[in-house]
Amino acid sequence: MASNVSFIGLGVMGYPMAGYISKAGHNVTVFNRTKSKAEKWINEYKGYIAETPAEAAKNSEYIFTCVGNDNDLREVTFGENGIFKTIKKGTVYIDNTTASATIAREIYEYAKKNDFGSLDAPVSGGQAGAENGALTVMIGGDQTDFDKAKDKIDCYSKKMKLLGNAGSGQLAKMVNQICIAGLVQGLSEAINFGIKAGLNMEDVIEVISKGAAQSWQMENRYKTMIDDKFEFGFAVDWMRKDLKIAMDEAKNNESLLPVTELVDKYYGEVQEMGGNRWDTSSLIRRFRK
Repeated sequence: MASNVSFIGLGVMGYPMAGYISKAGHNVTVFNRTKSKAEKWINEYKGYIAETPAEAAKNSEYIFTCVGNDNDLREVTFGENGIFKTIKKGTVYIDNTTASATIAREIYEYAKKNDFGSLDAPVSGGQAGAENGALTVMIGGDQTDFDKAKDKIDCYSKKMKLLGNAGSGQLAKMVNQICIAGLVQGLSEAINFGIKAGLNMEDVIEVISKGAAQSWQMENRYKTMIDDKFEFGFAVDWMRKDLKIAMDEAKNNESLLPVTELVDKYYGEVQEMGGNRWDTSSLIRRFRK
């Protein structure tokens, strides 16, 4: 059954995600800070443009956000023209931003006091996952809200799971990014080692990717890493933002992240090389100075 949905934030992830919700037959109203992006979306998909997040939200049963960071999220929710100015009782709010668990819990508490649902639902799978409607969605919040919203979330996901109470989705995304940081550094070292040793690394990866060393990063990034091309995925600037969130949370829960801290420093070196918008596999560029 078609629902009234609003989607705030049409970046490289949000743009196709909102598109999949529209293609599933829902009535989608979009808002983007740069209006030309919303106009482009409207030319490609069926839906409506709102002038503010508040306007987008006022008649919606489900409201999605996918913005940059905690500050952006606070602006589009609690801000002067934010969605919480007009959100209706009974609406479910779903946040796909990678943000802190702190703001996820803050939004949840506000939602409970104002009789609407809230799910923190960060995604993994990168731009390709968004464009293919095949994202992994890690979700925190209440079962009743999840049950109401899951068919909408399913429009752009291949796997979703409610992982616990508010903030659990964001914490799981931190786990995800911690894993990726270590994997990409290991893959960078391995490919560089193999090249220096005189091996044909395409042949080597063909073999080892079928064994215990296999990973998504290996399968999807080894060739571009060998070819020294880094225009294919999640930007270094965004990865450092995510790793900072994880490292800050680690201080709160007294966990140790020595490898993550080291890799974050290495990403800082990539930024100094001008690689802010290179994808995360550009760690290997440090070996090619």
